[in-house]
Amino acid sequence: MAKKLAAEFFGTFWLVFGGCGSAVFAAGVPDIGIGLLGVALAFGLTVLTMAYAVGHISGGHFNPAVSFGLLAGGRFNAKDLLPYILAQVVGATAAAACLYIILNGAGAFSAEGPGAFATNFYDMPGYHDRSYSMMAAFLAEFLLTAFFLIVIMGATDKWAHGKFAGIAIGLALTLIHLISIPITNTSVNPARSTSQAIFVGGAALSQLWLFWVAPVLGGVVGGLIYKYLLQRDEHEVAS
Repeated sequence: MAKKLAAEFFGTFWLVFGGCGSAVFAAGVPDIGIGLLGVALAFGLTVLTMAYAVGHISGGHFNPAVSFGLLAGGRFNAKDLLPYILAQVVGATAAAACLYIILNGAGAFSAEGPGAFATNFYDMPGYHDRSYSMMAAFLAEFLLTAFFLIVIMGATDKWAHGKFAGIAIGLALTLIHLISIPITNTSVNPARSTSQAIFVGGAALSQLWLFWVAPVLGGVVGGLIYKYLLQRDEHEVAS
């Protein structure tokens, strides 16, 4: 179990350090910044690389919503849920702490404005001064996490081409970020949202509930959809 939790710690650390780090350090650099597309790709690459690096150890969740979804879908043991979530949150927070220290090294840390330090937000002007309501943000996070679980469960199904699962999952997370960075700065991952909110405080902490509830509910619904509507059983395969 210790190795599984270590894998979840390091996998979630890499997701936050790589994904949020790209948003904090590289997205807005004049002339050579990576922008929205680059940040979306960075998040996808973190999951893709860690899926192959440690996914065979822990299953490669790196996200409490994924753990809840896999539990609902019958792919995860309830007794391991809390330890996994703790490892994920601690890993994410450790990564955010490293980002904070590095950013402070340039005297550039700022907690001002929506999306500061790669935080998630709603009901505040974001990209292009457009503000999405709480319900719009909730729906986006719910739907995108549900589809993320469908992709994860389908790509890792025993009838699927398992060697390519990491690629499908990483690209799915990239697509999710392309859709929702302008809406909420993309969570679909409560550990990722918690880690950044801790350092920013204020509105980021007060809004954190949505970035737990919506992804977890979405993950559970996605897991149930795949289990009961999409998953092939032995009888179907035989026929």
